[in-house]
Amino acid sequence: MTASTSLYDESDPRPGSPLPGGAHLDSTAHLMNRISSQLASQLSLVSREGRRRPGPPALVVVAHGSRDPRALSTVSALLDRVRALRPGLPVHLGHIELNEPLLTDTLAALDAAGTADAVLVPLLLSRGYHVKRDIPEMAAEVGVRTHLAAPLGPHPLLVEALYARLVEAGWRTPSESERRTSAVVLAAAGSRDPDSAVDTRRTAQFLAERLGVPVVPAYATTATPTVPTAIRALTARGRHRIAVASYFTAPGRFATECADLAPWIASAPLGTHEAMARLVLHRFDQTLATATASTAA
Repeated sequence: MTASTSLYDESDPRPGSPLPGGAHLDSTAHLMNRISSQLASQLSLVSREGRRRPGPPALVVVAHGSRDPRALSTVSALLDRVRALRPGLPVHLGHIELNEPLLTDTLAALDAAGTADAVLVPLLLSRGYHVKRDIPEMAAEVGVRTHLAAPLGPHPLLVEALYARLVEAGWRTPSESERRTSAVVLAAAGSRDPDSAVDTRRTAQFLAERLGVPVVPAYATTATPTVPTAIRALTARGRHRIAVASYFTAPGRFATECADLAPWIASAPLGTHEAMARLVLHRFDQTLATATASTAA
């Protein structure tokens, strides 16, 4: 059995190198401790029968994928925040399309490495075709046992991130007179699945309660109303102080087009906000607890 990393780092004296004074015994003890620690770590993965024990369930964040290079860099940075919040948890990325690695490739690599279980957390904000069909079908192609989490939305942590992004864009608590002329358009991607619209409307309700002004869900494509239609309807009702809240996980064409339509301010996508990282871990924990309870029953 060989370790995948060297037993030495740049601060270790190499065998045969001169050691000052009485440092030899200290250095030898330090080296033996490191060897023992690494061997114990390796042996913990092997059962008494000599078979390799399965490692802990991996967290696989499933992103949609985008041709915009900012999307991949944003998602990668979000995963770094997740790792920082949960050191030691294996965190991986897989895409449905457009970017590498694809989900099937990520799961195949985990299978080859001996990972038995993975929790798939969709980096998607509502239910829809990708959650119901694409991700389960891709997961079924690989031998790793997978547990699919719910999409990120609706959830109060999303509202926390949406509110923070609006404040960054210039939102402030409106006065009583401003409240009567203020509103927000929650700009989302859109889906033909009616459950997606239900989830987005729920998020809009949460955000309206947080802001104290009307929040209207609208869509960049596929679903109605469109963002321009929602803005016109609010303007006709005397709402002229209209902000666009970007309900996208990362920058991309839809997010940019919706922001450009804002009559007043437009917030940035949810991106790497800490609430997003906390929500990814919440979905992971929630799904793992349900899977564990189901196995024990």
